Amino acid sequence: MIKFGKGIVRFKLPILIVSVLLLIPSVFGMIATRVNYDILSYLPEDIETMQGQNILLDEFEKGAFSMVMVDGMADKDVVKVKEKIESVEQVASVIWYDSILDISVPKEIIPDNLYQKFNSDSSTLMVVFFKQTTSADETMDAISEVRQLTGKQCFISGMSAVVTDTKDLSNKETPIYVLIAVILSSIILALTMDSYLIPLFFMLSIGMAILYNMGTNYFMGEISYITKALSAVLQLGVTMDYSIFLWHSYEEQKVRYSGDKDRAMAHAISNTITSVLGGSVTTIAGFVALCFMSFTLGMNLGLVMAKGVIFGVIGCVTVLPSMLLIFDSALEKTKHKPVVPDFGNLAKGIVKHYLLFVILFLVILAPAIYGYTHTQVYYNLDSTLPKTLDSIIANSKLEEEYNMNTTHMVLASSSLEAKKVNAMLNEMSDVEGISFALGFNSLVGAAVPEEAIPKELIQTLKSENWQLMLVGSEYKVASDEVNDQIDVLNEIVKRYDSTAMVIGEAPCTKDLIEITNTDFKVVSIISIGAIFILIALVLKSISLPIILVSVIEFAIFINMGIPCFMNTKIPFIASIVIGTIQLGATVDYAILMTTRYKKERFNGMEKRTAIEIAVSSSIKSIMVSAFGFFAATFGVGLYSNIDMISSLCTLMARGAIISMFVVILVLPSLFVVFDKIICNTSIGFKKKGMA
Repeated sequence: MIKFGKGIVRFKLPILIVSVLLLIPSVFGMIATRVNYDILSYLPEDIETMQGQNILLDEFEKGAFSMVMVDGMADKDVVKVKEKIESVEQVASVIWYDSILDISVPKEIIPDNLYQKFNSDSSTLMVVFFKQTTSADETMDAISEVRQLTGKQCFISGMSAVVTDTKDLSNKETPIYVLIAVILSSIILALTMDSYLIPLFFMLSIGMAILYNMGTNYFMGEISYITKALSAVLQLGVTMDYSIFLWHSYEEQKVRYSGDKDRAMAHAISNTITSVLGGSVTTIAGFVALCFMSFTLGMNLGLVMAKGVIFGVIGCVTVLPSMLLIFDSALEKTKHKPVVPDFGNLAKGIVKHYLLFVILFLVILAPAIYGYTHTQVYYNLDSTLPKTLDSIIANSKLEEEYNMNTTHMVLASSSLEAKKVNAMLNEMSDVEGISFALGFNSLVGAAVPEEAIPKELIQTLKSENWQLMLVGSEYKVASDEVNDQIDVLNEIVKRYDSTAMVIGEAPCTKDLIEITNTDFKVVSIISIGAIFILIALVLKSISLPIILVSVIEFAIFINMGIPCFMNTKIPFIASIVIGTIQLGATVDYAILMTTRYKKERFNGMEKRTAIEIAVSSSIKSIMVSAFGFFAATFGVGLYSNIDMISSLCTLMARGAIISMFVVILVLPSLFVVFDKIICNTSIGFKKKGMA
């Protein structure tokens, strides 16, 4: 590796020039990468609900729909509003009263139960179908255009409206996330490092690696808004360690090779590559584990973050050394004494009172596991957004005035007899929590000949192979009640037509719950297994992987168990990804301490002395790393108005600090207890001939 280090030093200026030029295509790639704001679109394509969405698009040329409430308007004005909505290019069709009968015909002829479902004292409902899918750019643009055309008396509910608001809010907040993370991380670095200027170069080199990562996302086709919002912050927090290690190594080598900064940097690069590779591999393994989720949002986030770690490592040993060498004199002028004190006495105290920390570990373990297994999660995506958004206001008004929380769609064969369709609709109407069940026949009536029915209405509800029905539900998406209701509806429709299916937001969310419950177990097993094997290979030990993984898992149990005792719910995605991210990102703390412990035992140090040296020499690096990760995520957690982002960042920030304390206090205590077993089951703890 020393040859590589010398090559970087020799070509430092060309490397810096090329790295700056590479930012140009990276920025264009980042801008051109599509962002997906619909979480449900990451469900597997082969499940029935997703197949139904494809049928809706292929057969009916409709991919999404919204219930639009028009408040305080006369019928003639509602007609004008309907015409405005129909004029929007990406609107496929609009169903309202005048789709069936002329508005001159009194509404009193409509059955009371049907009239009340779509009209209140001051408002009326219409159904708007869009040509593209829920989260398509065209659909979101259409939602925005409809809002502009219809004004404040119209309220657009449904998933497409929620996705549109999510996009607007996320685009507004994401740049601020990065700014907050950079400012807080720079403050931590300025205080804990020995140069006021070094945070600038750390942020520049890591920022360039982030841009390379975001630019190459173009080749993935698209990324999730969660990936976009979190990847820069996560990459900053996770890869900051590598820059810190290079700087510390460079400072040490400058003392060793006094007056020859190029030689010092070459050796620093060589040492950094050797040390960073072991730590980065475990971090990458944690992110790669997410790729094994059936819910492909995990793959989206996992691939981007694994790629980000790789770019972080490359930038740390190429771009950063070039910057440090070119601006070495400026760095020297801004040197100061770091505020982090010496921890020699603390290390002795930890080892001396090791039994206390082992007891605390055993006492806290049971409630931590209980909390971890009983923390409640939510799947209703509306819950992640501020209540002041237009879509959330519309959904609330729909619930208040019409007792309608969600609308299912039923697809059945177009050849199904009208008599059976009506019987099926009547049976569905009787299901608890169903406010209406409407199909082609129930809207126009059996006595009306098809020739007299507007062609637009026929095309909206019937295709060559399928017919579409709408079923209103009083229950909220992701609730136990609506999930049970969907099971009942599926049982009913399958009796009448084995090919029929219930689709829509609530059925998709029900599938999401079932799929992610399995994904959680799969990701946990793969991440723990992969990191266990990597630690075994890196440390050449059978016992150490068990101890190190157990320690970090203990920290994860505490972190994920806290919401249970605080009686708060966390977003479903947090329960899947946080454990993997915390394990992959903070197991490095344990590896760092263990590596030094191994070195001292190999050199013949007595057990307690070796552990004291390991703790005192690694505690500063662990604290700086943990506080850096905390700084990169905590501020975003406080600021974000999207609870999905806020909760994830808060859990990551808290997880870094908990892992820090557990590694500093519990891990050395376990070393004291299991030293003999570790030495006998590991290579490199004893010199040849030692007992």
